[in-house]
Amino acid sequence: MKGLDDIREWTEGCRQMLTIAAAVLVLCAGVNAQDGSAVETGASADQAVLEETAPGAVGDSETADVTASGVLADVDVLWTCLAAFLVFFMQAGFALVEAGFTRARNACNIIMKNLMDFSIGSLSFWLVGFGVMFGATSGYFGSSFFLFDADAPGTSFAADDPEGTAGAFGWAFLIFQTVFAATAATIVSGAMAERTKFVGYLAYSLAITVIVYPVFGSWCWNGLVASTGSGWLEDMGFLDFAGSTVVHSIGGWCALAGALVIGARRGKYRNGRPVPIPGHNIPLAALGVFILWLGWFGFNPGSTTAVGGGDLARIAVTTNLSAAAGAVTAMITTWVMFRKPDVSFALNGALAGLVAITAGCDIMSPAMAALTGAIGGVLVVFSCLALERAGVDDPVGAVSVHGVCGAWGTLAIGLFSSAAGAGQLWVQFVGTAAAFLWAFPVSFAVFYLIRVTIGLRVSEEEELVGLDISEHGMHAYPPGLIEGVPAPAGGSTAPVPGASGSPVPAH
Repeated sequence: MKGLDDIREWTEGCRQMLTIAAAVLVLCAGVNAQDGSAVETGASADQAVLEETAPGAVGDSETADVTASGVLADVDVLWTCLAAFLVFFMQAGFALVEAGFTRARNACNIIMKNLMDFSIGSLSFWLVGFGVMFGATSGYFGSSFFLFDADAPGTSFAADDPEGTAGAFGWAFLIFQTVFAATAATIVSGAMAERTKFVGYLAYSLAITVIVYPVFGSWCWNGLVASTGSGWLEDMGFLDFAGSTVVHSIGGWCALAGALVIGARRGKYRNGRPVPIPGHNIPLAALGVFILWLGWFGFNPGSTTAVGGGDLARIAVTTNLSAAAGAVTAMITTWVMFRKPDVSFALNGALAGLVAITAGCDIMSPAMAALTGAIGGVLVVFSCLALERAGVDDPVGAVSVHGVCGAWGTLAIGLFSSAAGAGQLWVQFVGTAAAFLWAFPVSFAVFYLIRVTIGLRVSEEEELVGLDISEHGMHAYPPGLIEGVPAPAGGSTAPVPGASGSPVPAH
């Protein structure tokens, strides 16, 4: 139970940090900014510290100003960083979902891909992607903020101080946007699992974080940095609060392009009919989904990048309700269709609800959030089955969860939110269509270029033996536990078939 104890200690530490921040805020409200003296309320040690650092008071080294607005700014930086750390933890969730829904002989490859798309994505987004997305723009892509340094002159986010520095919040904003970019990149991994050449995947991870994701992000979110302009979609009034389309649909449409260019896994189709390829560890995938659900409380509420007004709490509620509704309706749908409540579809239903609410989590009522997630849970089941029958081999359902349900959630703003109306629905449709018309053809071209140059797919022999051995020279498990891999001579462990679950089960 050491892991649980560590989690409790971490949670308690975060609670104490926020309590201290709130206490400092209350104390700072008693500072008299006009005459530079602290309000006399007692002889506590905290008050003495405030008196020493109040405007006009001289400490051991220099004069320091402590104001309520300054403390709030620091708390906003803290919250944005904590939210970014939660979103980073989603990388573990994506890795576990993908590993669990695929075969044991490819688990090392999947972990390596998720590690590298975040690592390469972090470097490339800092070098180029952040500037393309948030730099000075005429509406289509940024042209500044490359190799971003928040302490450098000319990086200010304030429109009235363009030559200033972004400071502490600039660093927080950079790490928050970096983990979002990594999320878009890692979505692609699942749809192309079990047959992708590692070097080809690395090349694409670079392309999505430098070109595909940041260009579209600039169209929708450049205005978050007030000093650089705004994108053409946000000027139209397009709404996507935390990225149903900007992050998830972009990743989903890229995944669709990759799955089409690389083709289906060996043995997936027989005489034109899909054959189930079960994942090897459904509990591992379930753990990944729970980690992603937790991370979404950084993804959506964290997109406030501020604690003022308490919006983050309401967004947490709408996010949770949508996820829960998606899980329930996906379970019911499979229960009716297959006479059994399918575990893998229920897990993807929760993710569908999370993706769907991401766009409108700030402007939907709890009831409408639940309805949005519920529809997403049904949609993901039918979408997975339809794509499989159409010849798209997506081992984890990434295209359906992120591409289809991301588009649905973005359109739902025009139907169910406080901004609902025919005009808003049209704007949402334009933004959703623009995402597909940008991400899919550009990604298709990138994948095709990789295929004809350095190679995108492993050989049939390498796919058969598994990417763990053929690409990385190791197994994730003892050989006797991996289906199709014999136990060492003299060993007593018999091969164990894969688990019975799959995002597209045998029904």
